[in-house]
Amino acid sequence: MVSILSSFESRLMKLENSIIPVHKQTENLQRLQENVEKTLSCLDHVISYYHVASDTEKIIREGPTGRLEEYLGSMAKIQKAVEYFQDNSPDSPELNKVKLLFERGKESLESEFRSLMTRHSKVVSPVLILDLIGGEDDLEVPEEGPLEHLPESVLQDLIRISRWLVEYGRNQDFMNVYYQIRSSQLDRSIKGLKEHFRKSSSSSGVPYSPAIPNKRKDTPTKKPVKRPGTIRKAQNLLKQYSQHGLDGKKGGSNLIPLEGRDDMLDVETDAYIHCVSAFVKLAQSEYQLLTDIVPEHHQKKTFDSLIQDALDGLMLEGENIVAAARKAIIRHDFSAVLTVFPILRHLKQTKPEFDQVLQGTAASTKNKLPGLITAMETVGAKALEDFADNIKNDPDKEYNMPKDGTVHELTSNAILFLQQLLDFQETAGAMLASQVLGDTYNIPLDPRETSSSATSYSSEFSRRLLSTYICKVLGNLQLNLLSKSKVYEDPALSAIFLHNNYNYILKALDKSELIQLVAVTQKTAERSYREHIEQQIQTYQRSWLKVTDYITEKNFPVFQPGVKLRDKERQVIKERFKGFNDGLEELCKIQKAWAIPDTEQRDKIRHAQKSIVKEIYGAFLHRYRNVPFTKNPEKYIKYGVEQVGDMIDRLFDTSA
Repeated sequence: MVSILSSFESRLMKLENSIIPVHKQTENLQRLQENVEKTLSCLDHVISYYHVASDTEKIIREGPTGRLEEYLGSMAKIQKAVEYFQDNSPDSPELNKVKLLFERGKESLESEFRSLMTRHSKVVSPVLILDLIGGEDDLEVPEEGPLEHLPESVLQDLIRISRWLVEYGRNQDFMNVYYQIRSSQLDRSIKGLKEHFRKSSSSSGVPYSPAIPNKRKDTPTKKPVKRPGTIRKAQNLLKQYSQHGLDGKKGGSNLIPLEGRDDMLDVETDAYIHCVSAFVKLAQSEYQLLTDIVPEHHQKKTFDSLIQDALDGLMLEGENIVAAARKAIIRHDFSAVLTVFPILRHLKQTKPEFDQVLQGTAASTKNKLPGLITAMETVGAKALEDFADNIKNDPDKEYNMPKDGTVHELTSNAILFLQQLLDFQETAGAMLASQVLGDTYNIPLDPRETSSSATSYSSEFSRRLLSTYICKVLGNLQLNLLSKSKVYEDPALSAIFLHNNYNYILKALDKSELIQLVAVTQKTAERSYREHIEQQIQTYQRSWLKVTDYITEKNFPVFQPGVKLRDKERQVIKERFKGFNDGLEELCKIQKAWAIPDTEQRDKIRHAQKSIVKEIYGAFLHRYRNVPFTKNPEKYIKYGVEQVGDMIDRLFDTSA
């Protein structure tokens, strides 16, 4: 067994010695074969770079339009070829060839980016913008969602091109192209809205915007865009007053009437307000679009550049409004100044959205709106102060005074202006507060009424400040009216003039919220006006004393009943009748041409005067009707008691 095993072991050793060399040789051959294959593969790969230019030249020459995927694939091949030759053969002519091809391809992609942006960036129609603005108050969000500036397929192409240009093209010029094109469209969209607003307003009076009832596009209807409170609202209220006898023929004033260019001012004001809202909405939409196309670290800067033209246009127009208001103040044309109030209120309401949209932009961009707001507050406060001064200093021009003693134009203008402030109480109060006018009106400034901002005041403080201002205007107006009333030579006409104006003011205050605003600082204002009105009525009634004095009992001649009158007594009675008749005729003739527009007051004054005169005349007539003081009684007893009453009923009525 030992011999057999030893023999077996010997044979195994011989076999092993013969197989191991063969195995090693086989391994070497396999390694050589693998090296040959790798070498051939590398050669094929290297050789392929030499063919990239010829393989892709046609595609690059024809451009990426319609086949962006294939084009970017070719650009990837060229990019790899450039990298290969730069690393392995920087002096080869092939490197220059693929470099040139790569640059041409990059230019084509830039051109395609510009072309897509130019062809598909459309101005947003005014109707869509108005719907976008109107959607702020809708309870339901429109089904369409954000505004679509570009078709989805185009947007995806632009995203791929921009990413390639940033990653491989090392190019940021396309961002300039982007903001220039989008900036132009944004600016044109807002200008188009403004033009549409003007045309719509001039043709129909109110711009309309198709609504989307039940979220369906196939059944458009029209809804009026919300308009701010403007001059027309105050005028309409005053027209309502005139229907109740408050209005009448106006006298002259150096204040330009507030009834001139209201429609034009409304259109300009509303157009600007809607353009501000449109800018906010469109800018928000532009930023959403920009975040998809422009790399994140370039988004704020690109957006800042994109909105500059449109924002500068709005700010320039706002500055023009401020400049026009300053000129209007010099001309005492306060109707033009009133346009600042709704605009300023809207700018303040919109400022939080503005600030949110402008986050990340340059400080100069962020400060544009606050600067405009400050300028408008300053010119508004100046207008308020100048208006109060003009009310006080309006000259007493005799030829401008109403001949019939009716409401003076100064009064109607003042009330109209104050009525307009009702729609802008917070705005007007903030204007006054921003100029620290509390010291002017002797209003103590409570630290609790201010925030950390020097120009931010509580609404209660602003309301008290505005109340004090209105009381100042009314006080100035009352002093001026007293001065103007002295122009009249007849004290009775002066009293009628003051009565009409005081009554007009009181009724206007009562018909609006002005009386509540005045009462904040002047609790007795209403009672004071009523006392002034009653005082003027009493002054007017004294004008009849020269008529009734002829027939009052204290002036009756003394005689004994049944005793024949002496010539002197008969003459006295004749003089009493003649004096009464002449005075009555003269007063009725003069006062018939005077005016008391308020029907209620007119009837009240007539009735009171008629009662007094009829009672005195009736007693006089009863006493002397049957006394034989003349052979021609009809010459002296010209009027019966009722006739006298009828004559007084025709006072203040030019048509009688």
